[in-house]
Amino acid sequence: MMEKKLSREDAWSLLTEYNKTPSLITHALTVEAVMRHFACQNGEDEEVWGVTGLLHDLDYEQFPEEHCHKAAEIMKAHGIDEVYIRGMMCHGYGLCTDTEPKSRMEKTLYTIDELTGLIHAVCLMRPSKSVLDLEVKSVKKKFKDKSFAAGVNRDVVRNGCEMLQIELDEVIRETIEGMKEKAEDIGLKGNL
Repeated sequence: MMEKKLSREDAWSLLTEYNKTPSLITHALTVEAVMRHFACQNGEDEEVWGVTGLLHDLDYEQFPEEHCHKAAEIMKAHGIDEVYIRGMMCHGYGLCTDTEPKSRMEKTLYTIDELTGLIHAVCLMRPSKSVLDLEVKSVKKKFKDKSFAAGVNRDVVRNGCEMLQIELDEVIRETIEGMKEKAEDIGLKGNL
């Protein structure tokens, strides 16, 4: 059972204390939006899922070599509940942590983190520069093209879909939907 819920305000303060790079803040907002969307879909706590998404890369800007581990340290020092810390640790599973995603929330964060980066890159390539008119097939095409957004780990996305027992197409569709809900905040409203 969770000891203390972390407010979005407090999470935002912590995020912006450790992150100044606009692209990293945009990524945090994107993952938060998608996590809230999936929480809603699963009848889960949108606030907990959203805050976990918001803080998942807390340490990345200042401590890339200690990614996830430094964030756990920072979060513990702030008395943040283990639910958030575990969720954050799980997104680095097999990459920089050995914390295996177990809960629905952990599996979702693990799956969508890389995918949001790919979708963001796809949007920027489009004439509209928007997520609002983006279709699954456009993302699928770029997902298969390994040279496009080469930094995106497609295996993580595939493994996550398996963990969640959801088809890739559906995960892409719902991730796009989550991003649409905050299109303006994440700079993907484009010229529509």
